This record gives sequence, structure tokens and C-alpha cells, in this order.
Amino acid sequence: MKEILIENRRIGLNEPAFIIAELSCNHLNDFSIVEKTINAAAEAGVDALKLATLTPDTMTIDCDKSDFIINTDSKWDGRSYYDLYEETSMPYEWHGKIQKMCSDLGLICFSSPYDTSAAEFLYNLDMPAYKIASFEIVDIPLIKKVASYGKPVIISTGIAKESEIRDAVDACCSMDNEQVVLLKCTSGYPAPYDEINLSAIPMMESDFNVIPGLSDHTLGIEIPIAAVSLGAKVIEKHIILDRSLGGPDAHFSLNPSEFGALVKAVRNVEMAIGKATYNLPVSSQKSRKNMRSLYVVEDIKNGEIFTDQNVRSIRPGFGMAPKHLDRVLGKKAAQNLERGTPLKEELINSF
Repeated sequence: MKEILIENRRIGLNEPAFIIAELSCNHLNDFSIVEKTINAAAEAGVDALKLATLTPDTMTIDCDKSDFIINTDSKWDGRSYYDLYEETSMPYEWHGKIQKMCSDLGLICFSSPYDTSAAEFLYNLDMPAYKIASFEIVDIPLIKKVASYGKPVIISTGIAKESEIRDAVDACCSMDNEQVVLLKCTSGYPAPYDEINLSAIPMMESDFNVIPGLSDHTLGIEIPIAAVSLGAKVIEKHIILDRSLGGPDAHFSLNPSEFGALVKAVRNVEMAIGKATYNLPVSSQKSRKNMRSLYVVEDIKNGEIFTDQNVRSIRPGFGMAPKHLDRVLGKKAAQNLERGTPLKEELINSF
């Protein structure tokens, strides 16, 4: 697995997962909500806050033709694209203030540019990374623009075919930028569990030689946890201060306490994954005294023969290993032995 650096945070094989709280449109055009959300995200223990940088006019056109009315079996069906993006876009002048807040709280701040002018705006803010949203993965000119900045490019694959993922990765490489993260993503809002297909995470790493991750739109926290166990090194999930506030993304966003539970669970799973080794941890080494071993279970006189009546495999584990029982039987005791004595080689004649 490759390794990349976002600000001072290493992301790669032996590093903890990079956990991103996506603000998306959950700012609700109220900066006080943004401030509270950033503080809550930092308290939850996330690594980064991700923004969305767009305007309705760079996303689409204001048109009432049927092509421009959402019809995707989603909560937003019936609305025009322009109307939705007008509601969800965040004022550009907030970006710098949000960056400063995140920096003060130890969070990394970056964004998804939805067009080349947004990318240029973010470049001037010296963003440490760039996210390509699922629906922009086919915008090769945008990807090349972003990749040309020489910073890590995180790409969601929610609606992409394999060939389109390949095109996006190749676009980055063509700009001499191989700092690519691919996020397994299911573009359902919320995403059905039977369509998540986490098995694609290690496959993407192998097929595209990238750092793999997950952008999750399910309603709970178990899918990101499972993704980490499959090798995901970046986790992205929407955050909202309170779902009761409403908004287009509220129904599949986590509140701060849920995000805190997610972070804690991921870190616990990472500790549990550990390394591939047969070496015993401290707790198991201590427990070895409780395993079975050979013990004298009846008083035995010097020269008396060991039998399956006076020697048995029992707990605890201070005697010889039970695998030696057949070799012990029929041998003679080298001294008097009391019941409860752990059997050792030096207690056996001609062993």
C-alpha cells in the first residue's frame, strides 16, 4: 500500500484510518451552526472536516425542462437541480474562517471543488487535499486541474464503472500525481446495506495501486467499522449537529455523539486488527499458566512406575506438556512425589 501525507497526517499501511466528517450542506446557511458543528466534530475525534465548494450556476442551469428536474428515486425527486444547489451551496467567504477554526482545533480542512473555478479558489486557500465527488468522477478536466496542484486527490466512486475509475486515476497520473485515494461509495441516500459491497475495497487497492477507503451513506456506523477491517484507510461520513434541524442530507448524516461512537469503534477495531504474527500478547502469555500439563495425581514412591492412574493431564500448566504423556507412562519416578506435583523431566528416571 502507498503512503500519502495530508498536512502532517500520514495515511497508509501502518497508519490509523483518516476519518473525515463531511459538512456538505448541513451548514443550513447559518454560520453559528457551522461553528458548533466544527467544535462537535473535533470533540468526536475526527481527523478532518470536508466542505463542498460550489454555486448553483457552476453546477447546472436554471431550467424547468424535465432533464433538469431530479428523478432518481431519492428524497430530492421533483426539485430542480438548480433549486437544490441554491439551497445547499455554502458561501465562499466562509471557507477561510472555517479553515482557521479547524486549524485552531487540530482538524485538517479541505473541500470538494465542483468545477475548475472552485478548484482555483481552493488552490488560493492552499487546501492540503482535494476531494472529487462521485458525480464528478467523469469530469476529467476537473480531475486533471486538481491533480496538477500536486496535493492528494480523494475520489469517490459511487456512480462510476470500472473504466471510469481507471480514467480518473489515469488523469491524476498524467499530471504526475499518484497521491490518489479511491473511496468505495454507494450513491444511495441512504445507501441500502445489500448494495454496499465492501469486498471491492481491497480489490480497488490491488487493481488501481491506490490507498482505499469508504465514503458511507448508510444510516449507522457498522459499515465504516467493517470497512476498516478490510483495509480502508480513509473513512468519510456526513455530520450534522442535530438531524431535527432538517436539510437535504439530514436523514443520512450522523450526529456528533454517533460520530464519536464511530471514531471510538474504528480505533478499537484498528487495535484489534494488529499485525499478522503468532507471537503471544501479554494477556495470552499470562494465561498460559492456566493451560493443561502433566501432574502427579496420587502419591508416588521413588522407583514406582508412572501410570495413567497416578499421572494425568490437568490444569494448571506448570508441568510437562501433555504431548509427553505416552513417553512418561511406564517410566519410574526418580524420587518420592506428592500428589499435586507438576511433573518435570528431572523427576523421571531414564527420560
